[in-house]
Amino acid sequence: MSGQDVETKLSAARTRLILDRPFLGALVLRLPMVAGDPRWCRTTATDARRFYYNPEYIRSLSLEQTEFVLAHEALHCALSHFARRGHRIKHQWDLACDLAINPLLVRDGLEPPPGALCLDEFAGMTAEEIYPQVADMPDTETLDAHLYDHEDSDARQGEGRGEGSREPDDGQGGEASQAELDRQLGGAPQPKPLTEAEREQLQVQWQQRLAGAAQAAQQAGKLGGGLARLVDELLAPKLPWRSLLAQYMNSIARDDYNYARPSRREGDAILPSLRSLQVDVVVAIDTSGSIRPEEMQEFVSELDALKGQVRGRITLLACDARLADDGPWVFEPWEEFRLPRRFTGGGGTSFRPVFEWIERQDRPPDLVVYFTDAEGEFPEREPAVPVIWLVKGKRPVPWGRRIQLN
Repeated sequence: MSGQDVETKLSAARTRLILDRPFLGALVLRLPMVAGDPRWCRTTATDARRFYYNPEYIRSLSLEQTEFVLAHEALHCALSHFARRGHRIKHQWDLACDLAINPLLVRDGLEPPPGALCLDEFAGMTAEEIYPQVADMPDTETLDAHLYDHEDSDARQGEGRGEGSREPDDGQGGEASQAELDRQLGGAPQPKPLTEAEREQLQVQWQQRLAGAAQAAQQAGKLGGGLARLVDELLAPKLPWRSLLAQYMNSIARDDYNYARPSRREGDAILPSLRSLQVDVVVAIDTSGSIRPEEMQEFVSELDALKGQVRGRITLLACDARLADDGPWVFEPWEEFRLPRRFTGGGGTSFRPVFEWIERQDRPPDLVVYFTDAEGEFPEREPAVPVIWLVKGKRPVPWGRRIQLN
């Protein structure tokens, strides 16, 4: 297959994406396709400006696999992976980004090439959520090269790097010049990492492209469920779990009107007066050992601050496979909400004892907040009270409102 045949293959794969998956196709169209030198472009790569490819590698792929690698690089850009790393270790971040993208594409029906990282356990998770869980994969490499970023001097010291991420030293302690980079790669013009200004500009551009591609695909009725949810999350305002919990608790804080007859000194008219009612909240903590004491304390401190805003009365339950024998603990609105003692990890996890206890009460609470990793046995039936799950980890919940903690 000649170079022209490779270009034809790439164009055909791009056209198929545009017709069958217009959301991905519109994103791929934003990346000019450039043949990279095999000495630094082993497979495919992107710098958030272009799609680079190794012609020999593209020749080895089927047309369906070529669609996958095109969509893979476009999603790196559309999801702003080049701007979200922050202080994180580059190699670990690169792995997390690939593990976030590839299950999405597989579930959308695309065929991954050999060697593509794809683990079902990370399906539906963001790169930030996956990142801490790939720390034990130092020898794993991404299939493609992420050329938009470079390794910080204080990160991954002493560790090996994948192809496409090597940084030659200029002998002066700073970044290598492009000429030095070219010399060490045998004259191959590898793109430079993005500057801070370029990163900010591209992030805005790609967010606009993402919104436009999603709108067009939705109008055509060709935006898959997984990708649609991802787009909604990316374009929605980012709120930390504290803000989400505060919004929910404030929404159930009930203000009611009192029509009790006033005293005779106030006259004969019966006018409504606004009064705030107390909010009763059951807080359950999973003590099976998956939640660290400092995380419990942070959670309790946040709830204590919210309790004062909504006049909340909190009943605390501690549970692993069964409820703690010395509970529950009740905190009135004027009392400080705190952990009554240190909880140590127990056996298995079951969420049933908490909801069975609630059912035995004369009056149901206004809200149940459960702090857990969601790995346990759930009740078969959804309770008649609203439930918020503050979840550390990747497990789903069968009902209630799930708020991601990490």
